[in-house]
Amino acid sequence: MQYSNMIPGKFLSRPNRFVAKVEIDSQVHTVHVKNTGRCRELLTPGAIVWCQKSSNPNRKTQFDLITVQKGDRLINMDSQAPNIAAGEWLRAGGLGEVQNVKAETVHGDSRFDFSFTLDGKRCFLEVKGVTLEQDGVCAFPDAPTERGVKHLKGLTQAAKDGFGAFVLFVIQMPDVKYLHPNDLTDPAFGAALREASANGVTVLAMDCAVTEDSMEIRLPVLVKL
Repeated sequence: MQYSNMIPGKFLSRPNRFVAKVEIDSQVHTVHVKNTGRCRELLTPGAIVWCQKSSNPNRKTQFDLITVQKGDRLINMDSQAPNIAAGEWLRAGGLGEVQNVKAETVHGDSRFDFSFTLDGKRCFLEVKGVTLEQDGVCAFPDAPTERGVKHLKGLTQAAKDGFGAFVLFVIQMPDVKYLHPNDLTDPAFGAALREASANGVTVLAMDCAVTEDSMEIRLPVLVKL
């Protein structure tokens, strides 16, 4: 996926989870943060960020914060990017020759990010974006997520019902060592992920090539449950 109208800036502060103060061209702007997670390890004072300038003159905020530099890494922190990248990856054959790819599909009491047909079987896929990283090790989630647990239980039931079921962790950076569930932050999610894996849900993780204005799914990453 590609962004347009990207402008560098310096992160100053985050008054709340929706907005940040960023210095752009020597002026302080209030920008929209496209990720409501904590992201404390990313948004540190002085961090270099890249923001997308909106073409809508009626918006309250002129910019969206998209990418941040953490040490030598560029990390995309746009929470909408993983689904877009996953859709591109699916349609490009990331899981093989899939057909009938559809977004936002309901099954039972769950709404999954994608459904598709693979080898004649209807499948469901849920996407989770990952930005939490330390020394090359990634973890999910960075905050408790009841919604995430519900998705995993829905995938587990879909697998028991005979459907293909996948959870894809899109790691929004390159060159990481492995991914593990963040049991300290959300033990319920870790338990649900292990239960899903034990009951036929395929657990996948992929890293991404990230630039100041793009993100594309790249290589598989080991998942340690």
